[in-house]
Amino acid sequence: MNRICELLGVRLPIIQAGMIWCSGWELASAVSNAGGLGILGAGSMYPEVLRDQIKKTQAATDRPFAVNVPLIYPSIEEHMASIVELGVPVVFTSAGNPKAWTDHLHAHGIRVVHVVSSVKFALKAQAAGVDAVVAEGFEAGGHNGREETTTLCLVPAVAEACSIPVIAAGGIHDGRTTLAAFALGAEAVQIGSRFVASHESSAHRAFKDAVVEAGEGSTRLSLKALTPVRLLENDFAHRVWTAEADHASPEQLAELLGRGRAKRGMFEGDLAEGELEIGQVASRLADLLPAADIVASIEREYRALSAGIHDPHFAWPE
Repeated sequence: MNRICELLGVRLPIIQAGMIWCSGWELASAVSNAGGLGILGAGSMYPEVLRDQIKKTQAATDRPFAVNVPLIYPSIEEHMASIVELGVPVVFTSAGNPKAWTDHLHAHGIRVVHVVSSVKFALKAQAAGVDAVVAEGFEAGGHNGREETTTLCLVPAVAEACSIPVIAAGGIHDGRTTLAAFALGAEAVQIGSRFVASHESSAHRAFKDAVVEAGEGSTRLSLKALTPVRLLENDFAHRVWTAEADHASPEQLAELLGRGRAKRGMFEGDLAEGELEIGQVASRLADLLPAADIVASIEREYRALSAGIHDPHFAWPE
């Protein structure tokens, strides 16, 4: 059996990323009900909001789900207390040192997966005792590494270096890219942008429409002096890119970013002045779909393509 499916208790090795402002209970429960693993994105939730979202997810599905917790979050103690008290089975950690909470979560029977952007951090996460790592490449919308290592390079490097299971992320959105991730050594995929463009995503409809209308080259890895994220082109992004070209300091970029800009863009739909985080694969998305249809399509295409590997079309010449 697939190690990730066994570890997480899911039918399919398809994981919906815990994205800020996009990953609420409707999306998480829909993905879990479809056979994958849905994740609540706690990075945009106050402690009382996360508690409510966990309870709503539990009411909507009897299948495993997870919470993604950025470890730099100021209310992390309250988040972790709610996760333990309410019996969340899996936690995905990111943006910090997993050693701080892994043993605590394990003591309560909770599986821990950590998001990494390099072999160095993957090995540190493995040494901290996490159960699996997400190797997230440069193509992704969030948690990008400053090294800008692509998924094609990162996943096999992490898979070779680690003995724990590796989940591939960054640029994955369908059965074809899922099959490629498995060929690189992954045992599951984590998908973000494709699920942003779903009916159940908590993102604002205007942001969803902007994602499916995005063209090639519409996103750029930005704010590397602060926390690297991939921004969709808009007025705010252009100001960021101009400031970065002028060698703005981290303090100047932080002032430009301000507070609440991600909520303003992705949750409230301000397409001019909001921070619009999305993966490079946005240019490959053409429609909004129910989450269950996305999961079913990925499984169907993966199975068809993997069967086709034995077709003469794929054979190397003698």
